[in-house]
Amino acid sequence: MPNANNLHNPSFLQRLWQGFLTTVGTREFFRIFAPWVKWLAGLATIFLLIGSIWGLAFAPPDYLQGNSYRIIFIHVPTASIALSIYFAMAVLGVIFLVWRIKTANLVAQAIAPIGFLLCVLSLLTGSIWAKPTWGTFWVWDARLTSMLILAFLYAGVMALFMAFESSPNRGKAAAILSIVGAVNLPIIKYSVNWWNTLHQGATFTITDAPKMSADMWLPLLLMVIGSYLLVAALAIYRTNTLILRRDQNKAWVKEYVRQH
Repeated sequence: MPNANNLHNPSFLQRLWQGFLTTVGTREFFRIFAPWVKWLAGLATIFLLIGSIWGLAFAPPDYLQGNSYRIIFIHVPTASIALSIYFAMAVLGVIFLVWRIKTANLVAQAIAPIGFLLCVLSLLTGSIWAKPTWGTFWVWDARLTSMLILAFLYAGVMALFMAFESSPNRGKAAAILSIVGAVNLPIIKYSVNWWNTLHQGATFTITDAPKMSADMWLPLLLMVIGSYLLVAALAIYRTNTLILRRDQNKAWVKEYVRQH
């Protein structure tokens, strides 16, 4: 373990940084994370199967909303992950712009369509849930409006990735939009607290007990965990696909293709 003097040694810090860079290259990312896909997908399947069967078949109906509340087992995970993915894209954008780590750009490109799909799905399930609850499929509620803006931001990021696909500046514009658009995330998160909205507050919080009975929030928790695991598997798989396409002329990719 290095002593305190070594920590202030520029050569040590430089070697430490160079060592870190050797783990974030495209080849290293592929080698490290490729085996994770099947395990993450397997765990996701288990969590999602148990959570969906429990939530849809065995959880009791809500005392006010009846069985219509069950769409929460899809709506909450999709909305939560849509926010998380965009936050991850903003962080990856900073990493790419500041440190020029190309793998960060590829991960952002891989997860953007996933986030867009989940954002749209959260809007659709929210609208379906709103009809029996509010009497209408849509209101220009602060939460719904800011979530709709997030969908447009996702679409813009994907469009920029495609527009600059053959450009040396590929990923820069998308990274900038991801970072700028992140200002919308706290608006989505705290809109129900800042404004008088129809949308209910958070189902889970760190400081407060769940607002649902255990036989309702436990399957919901399983669905959330399973959804995150599934998205992680898809993110790695899609990133590795982009890596193979990008580095298709490199020797290690040709060797990998030959072996598989």
